[in-house]
Amino acid sequence: MKDKQSLPDAQPKLAGISRRNFLKTLTGTAAGIGISQVFNPALIQALEKGLERHPVLWIQGQGCTGCSVSLLNSVDPSIADVLLKVISLQFHPTVSECEGETAMNHVYEVANEYKGRFSLVIEGAIPVAADGKYCILGEIGHREITMVDMVQELAPMAGSVLAVGTCAAFGGIPAAKGNVTGATGVRDFFKSKDITTPVVNIPGCPPHPDWIVGSIVHLLNAGIPELDYDGRPTLFFGENIHDNCPHLDDYDAAFMAATLSDPKGCRMDLGCKGPDTYADCYQRKWNSGLNWCVNNAVCIGCVEAGFPDAMSPFYEPAY
Repeated sequence: MKDKQSLPDAQPKLAGISRRNFLKTLTGTAAGIGISQVFNPALIQALEKGLERHPVLWIQGQGCTGCSVSLLNSVDPSIADVLLKVISLQFHPTVSECEGETAMNHVYEVANEYKGRFSLVIEGAIPVAADGKYCILGEIGHREITMVDMVQELAPMAGSVLAVGTCAAFGGIPAAKGNVTGATGVRDFFKSKDITTPVVNIPGCPPHPDWIVGSIVHLLNAGIPELDYDGRPTLFFGENIHDNCPHLDDYDAAFMAATLSDPKGCRMDLGCKGPDTYADCYQRKWNSGLNWCVNNAVCIGCVEAGFPDAMSPFYEPAY
């Protein structure tokens, strides 16, 4: 966590970041989609001039911290440059140096000072049962602050909200069958509390770091991106995986893989949920573009609202 002198009151700079490399990375975010769909001339111009550092508060509810870990794997620019030089990350419970009541007070100080001008990133589901006691984020004085409290208090003050990961977007694994915590996603929680702050869902278990970084950059420079019916940016979640799968010809020829180790053959008989899944994993790939789920196993539909229950069992055919 940084002191107030680090807040965005100085001239915006990208010191220490090669603009060429930064633009290259952001352009790579649009691979296979078309650069013009993501980075119009006005946005490119804004990036070349330098990004104004935008205050961000990142809070975590019910989850495994995997979404943060995925973002920390952003390669070029490094995540340190993204978090410390592109945006002004004012709080993140995993990477912040400060904790306890001091950290909690700082969160509310930033929210009040930059009311309407900061972004709230929510990772993890929001448990509403037992008055939110299943997830307590901290204390101020002798008042316990639950995830329900913090979202309800901070979200109306934010200019925008990003629900990062399937747990935050739709409830995800914490909301799966058998849960007793009343776990819910951000949009459903907002509806129940009449909160009208715009929400961008960036699902995935975990989401690709490009989806997170690309959505943040688009939000800061061109506003909220076009969203689909589930509140996801169509830039990243607008194409069906099955329709773009490298094994599509095998499917059309009714040539099915018998085992996960088969190098060829459609994997639908092994449980692939690609026909029900919309994301650009097939071309963006993971681990710096080296691989993706269908190369090793099957698509489990982790970016969809019904995950995991609607996609289970993962390794049995759904058709």
